[in-house]
Amino acid sequence: MTSPPRIVLASSSAYRKALLARIGLDCPAISPDIDENALQNEAPAATALRLAETKARKIAGQETAALIIGSDQVAVLGNQLIGKPGTHAAAVRQLQAMSGETVVFHTALCLLNAATGAVQLVNVPTTVRFRALDTGQIERYLRQDQPYDCAGSARIEALGIALVEQLESDDPTALIGLPLIALVTMLQKEGVRIP
Repeated sequence: MTSPPRIVLASSSAYRKALLARIGLDCPAISPDIDENALQNEAPAATALRLAETKARKIAGQETAALIIGSDQVAVLGNQLIGKPGTHAAAVRQLQAMSGETVVFHTALCLLNAATGAVQLVNVPTTVRFRALDTGQIERYLRQDQPYDCAGSARIEALGIALVEQLESDDPTALIGLPLIALVTMLQKEGVRIP
C-alpha cells in the first residue's frame, strides 16, 4: 500500500489554513511570495486563475513530489478591482463604494501534482449584494472585525456577514478564500480520499 502524497498549501493565509482543517487536512503552508498584480486588460477571473496556478508552481519548485494547493481571490465592483485594504481609511472607502452594490468575488483554485505536472484549475465566483451601509455601521464594523487583510474589507465568516444582503455561490467556502467542494473533488482525482 502506497502512502498518501504530501499536500502543501501555497499560501500564508490563516483563513485558508483554517478551511483545510475543516476537512481534516493539517498540511504545511508555505508563502509563495509572488507579484499579485493584475496584468493590463486581464479579466478578474483570469487574474485569479493565473495567480492561483503561479502560487502552486512557485512552491512546486521546492516541493517536487507533493500535491500543491494554490488559491487566489479577486473582487470586482463593476469593472474596478477591489483588493485588500491594508488600512482603516482604505477599508472605509471600499465599504462606502460597495454599500448597496453587488460585488463579484472570483476565487480560483489550483491543485498541482508536482511529481506528474498534472494541473487542475477552477474559478468559483460568488456574487455578493451588500446592504446600504451608513458611516456609523462601517466604523463599528471595522473597529470590531478589523478585516484589513481581506479583499473587499469584509470578513464574511465573522461579523462581516451582517454587511451582506444576499450572496450566491456554488460553494460557500469560496468566499472565505478556498473552495472546499472543488478541492475535495480535485483531491479525489489524485487518489486522496476525504473523509
